[in-house]
Amino acid sequence: MSSAATTVAQSAQQSAPEPAPASAFLEHSAVEESPTAAAAQGAAAQGAVARPAAGYSGYKLVPARHPWRWVGTAVVALGVVAVAWSLATNPRWEWGVVAQWFTAQSVVNGLVETLKLTAISGALGFVLGFILALMRLSASPLLLSVSWTFSWIFRSTPLLVQMLLWYNLGYLYEKISLGIPFTDIRFFEVQTTTLISQFAAAVLGLTLNQAAYSAEIIRGGILSVDPGQLEAAAALGIPAWRRSTRIVLPQAMRAILPTAFNEIIGLVKGTSIVYVLAYSELFYTVQVIYNRTQQVLPLLLVATLWYVAITSVLSIFQYYIERHYSKGAVRNLPLTPLQKARKFFSTHPAVNFDRAKDAR
Repeated sequence: MSSAATTVAQSAQQSAPEPAPASAFLEHSAVEESPTAAAAQGAAAQGAVARPAAGYSGYKLVPARHPWRWVGTAVVALGVVAVAWSLATNPRWEWGVVAQWFTAQSVVNGLVETLKLTAISGALGFVLGFILALMRLSASPLLLSVSWTFSWIFRSTPLLVQMLLWYNLGYLYEKISLGIPFTDIRFFEVQTTTLISQFAAAVLGLTLNQAAYSAEIIRGGILSVDPGQLEAAAALGIPAWRRSTRIVLPQAMRAILPTAFNEIIGLVKGTSIVYVLAYSELFYTVQVIYNRTQQVLPLLLVATLWYVAITSVLSIFQYYIERHYSKGAVRNLPLTPLQKARKFFSTHPAVNFDRAKDAR
């Protein structure tokens, strides 16, 4: 009985199939689940084996062509050459007279007075404009109204009219005094014609006119800063003074500087209006000279060249100051002219060819 059971068990083990490997089972199930994916993988493998590696050494590099750019460049170059040729060959420009009067002592003295008016009026105008801008942003209705009225009046009247008004202030008020209002107590009193001289009237007119425009420029720069930054800084417990000087002002300067320098450049040229007061600034000095010598165009050219020189220097200062305040706005600072020149000479093909030739 036991031998028969053993024989049946051995025959059952011989007839049972062998277990398949785990890898074969996984491959079989993967094929059953996604036959399309398996076919795609096989085709990709065959293509990878059959496709040769791409080589670009035989391709010819063709530079991009810009014909209209060259046409525009040629037209502008011809215009520049024509203007330069006219300036050099027309004898009526009288360049010898220009060179004679360009550094004359009287012209230099007038230039110094122009720079003095610009510096004093510009500094006082922007200080007063900053105060007016803060008044305009104040929650006080009186301060806001006074600031708005000041800007409205001085931006609505011509600068020439303001100059004449301040110079003739003695006609309206014979004396200017300082004391306690609505009483007879006076600490200081002087004749208006003595106090308001030509220089004082010029500075007063230029300063007040500049302050009206500066107030709007500064106010616009302050409003350009996101108020959420101030709220976040206040939530962190940063004092109001540090919020204004470290958060608002650096960001507002990026919006203020371009327009502010335009105003300063306009102020340089606006000092020429002072000639109506017979003050010896640059333009009035030139007028006196050409009225005596009858050399009108050469003397006007002298004044023009000096104005161009002043505004060019101011433009250079503007570039570097704007570059300083752009640190928080751009990832890479713009290149200075010297850095641009170095980059040009290091990358220009003709320069590299000359260097290679010299090395040989």
